[in-house]
Amino acid sequence: MAEGPEQTTTAPSTKRAKDPAQPEERAAHDDQVSTRHTLTIGSRTLRYTATTGRVVLRQESKDEAGAFTGFQPKAEIFVTSYVVAPRKGQNRPVVFAFNGGPGSSSVWLHLGLLGPRRVDSGDVGALTPPPYALVDNPETLLAVADLVFIDPVSTGFSRPVDGEKAADFHGFTADLESVGEVIRLWTTRHNRWLSPKFLAGESYGTTRAAALAAYLQSTYALTLNGLILLSCALDFGTLDFDFHNDRACAGFLPTYAATAHYHGLHGRRTLRSVLAQAREYAEGDYLLALSRGHRLPAAQRRAHAERIAGLIGVSADWVERAGLRIEHQRYYTELLRAQGLVVGRLDTRFTGPASMGSPEVAGEDPSYSAISGAYSAAWNHYVRAELEYESDVPYTQLSFAANAEWSFKEFVGKPIDVTGQLAEVIRSNPHLRVHVAYGYYDGATPFAGVEDSLAHLDVPSTAMIEEAYYEAGHMMYVHEPSRQQQSADLAAFITRTSA
Repeated sequence: MAEGPEQTTTAPSTKRAKDPAQPEERAAHDDQVSTRHTLTIGSRTLRYTATTGRVVLRQESKDEAGAFTGFQPKAEIFVTSYVVAPRKGQNRPVVFAFNGGPGSSSVWLHLGLLGPRRVDSGDVGALTPPPYALVDNPETLLAVADLVFIDPVSTGFSRPVDGEKAADFHGFTADLESVGEVIRLWTTRHNRWLSPKFLAGESYGTTRAAALAAYLQSTYALTLNGLILLSCALDFGTLDFDFHNDRACAGFLPTYAATAHYHGLHGRRTLRSVLAQAREYAEGDYLLALSRGHRLPAAQRRAHAERIAGLIGVSADWVERAGLRIEHQRYYTELLRAQGLVVGRLDTRFTGPASMGSPEVAGEDPSYSAISGAYSAAWNHYVRAELEYESDVPYTQLSFAANAEWSFKEFVGKPIDVTGQLAEVIRSNPHLRVHVAYGYYDGATPFAGVEDSLAHLDVPSTAMIEEAYYEAGHMMYVHEPSRQQQSADLAAFITRTSA
């Protein structure tokens, strides 16, 4: 076992998962395995049980006459949970965590931030080389709450059962139903209905979490204590540049300015001063200029182009040719073009070599390429060598197929937007608290757009929402100072909200 700051020891497993890849094992069945571990956190020894494997989801079935015929298996969902035996009189909170995509497994939050073990992937300028490393995580959220990581269908080891179609799970509502059923099952089987309960989602996981909170409450009367929303995608209208969407242009501008600052294009100015200037312009004069369209006089158009160029580090001519509307993928390809580099989308601190031919839009995201191998290697070692789950089924870190066929039929003719569900659950649950985390260099879900969405929530007040900012990207825990601060912030939120 790889050693980190503290040594984790794993006791022998009392049972071993069967291999679902073997023909004789194709009948749908739970195949979980439990192991016991310890983790040293300062002077404290944390003893916990890890349980990992696939759980069968079943659906009520009826015949043509409407008579009940039983519960039919539909999918096998991969779940990893960490549970600490509570001290007498203690009722530990439980956090249900997932990533986004759609089509992403939970490996990022699991091994990047929340779990008791984490990957050592390195960071910008100091990436860990293959074969990478797995280390202890003394900052794990397990110190204050039990953790349950969920991989939706087609991610991780989760698959539909024989005869069922994966596409039936690849959609907004179908996803809520399957993930919600996992949470209901786990809560029931572990007798945790009276425990403080939280959802933690990242990226599309925040889309899921906001809508799932309302779904759990309306379907099962399962009421949450808190939501943890990291790198939010709540209103896709703030992310979509089509149809001359001024909101997206304004929402991305402060992130562009932060990116230019990181890459040395603002001289000795502080990030704080650059962001203050970018916010003021994006929320005022910029929106006014965009709203004028061709009515904006040529001289004013040029003045705005120069103002934007000064903020985001590109030429005024390029800005003017773009009609003052700076699409994000084109910006990340343009910013360091003279140096032969493209900028990352998930984390704009990262750069990579541009491909030949000077493309308008880069084909790869160097910030994803930089860390995906480390997470894959660490997980595939960890799940077998330490959690003792054995399977020949490939662990799908990110399913591009699921992402491509994901159905948003519920939002035909309008932007994908779950702020209504978030407002609904806030209004109906006065005890709910929400923690929102932003990365200044998150070029996929920019902070200013989320701030605007939250400012327009249909609630009497947003006093139940707290916000945290980090000098990092979409997966902000890649940046070590941000990871440590974020771990402390989340632990404080869980502890305060549970009390």
